Amino acid sequence: MEEIRINKYISKSGVCSRRAADKLINEGHVTINGVVAETGSKVTEKDIVRIDDVIINLIKDIKVYAFYKPVGYISSLSDEQGTGIASFLPQGMGLFPVGRLDKDSEGLMLITNDGNLMNEILNASNGHEKEYIVTTRQKFNNDFLIKMAKGVPITNRATGKKIITAPCKTEALEDNSFKITIIQGLNRQIRRMCGYFDIDVVSLKRVRIMNIMLGNMRPGELKELTQSELIKLRRMLEKV
Repeated sequence: MEEIRINKYISKSGVCSRRAADKLINEGHVTINGVVAETGSKVTEKDIVRIDDVIINLIKDIKVYAFYKPVGYISSLSDEQGTGIASFLPQGMGLFPVGRLDKDSEGLMLITNDGNLMNEILNASNGHEKEYIVTTRQKFNNDFLIKMAKGVPITNRATGKKIITAPCKTEALEDNSFKITIIQGLNRQIRRMCGYFDIDVVSLKRVRIMNIMLGNMRPGELKELTQSELIKLRRMLEKV
């Protein structure tokens, strides 16, 4: 392997994005062969790169999967109740979920060993679309969907402040079912948006993340992205 800049090396290892790597380098967390790295330092595969004494290796085989998370499982790998998704995934590949999907919801998640890809998808400012099918206990009218699409006041649980959700797309499917496409990822956002109008969500299924579709996958199914899906996904990320 020819020499590459240290921030690119860290990014290609799947640990974090280049921007995050630059921050680690500037803060003195990165060493090359025992010497504190500088911005612009270059390395090869023969060099030993560490972040806080942890050796960082390049990922030679990056994997990205579509996963159908079933209802009743949290979106992290494990928890004390054994309801994490680790049992559905191959072991020893360094895989982790991209983003979250609450325990009561089901549908599409992306699973990867590429930390840089994960950060690019999760960056809220990039405006990546996520599409859901929502079934409600009550019937609703078109006015409800119009108001949902314009934005709804909810509390940002990370800051405790009231915010208006970003404009989104809504489409009626039945008198108690609709499709919604959002670009945010606030905690239980769609359920809370519906709750503002006293509408109870019975089921919520994520069916699309950017260009990746759930399609006819079954709960618990894991499917590696095709080359064309991955190429299109990366092109969409590059356009941001």
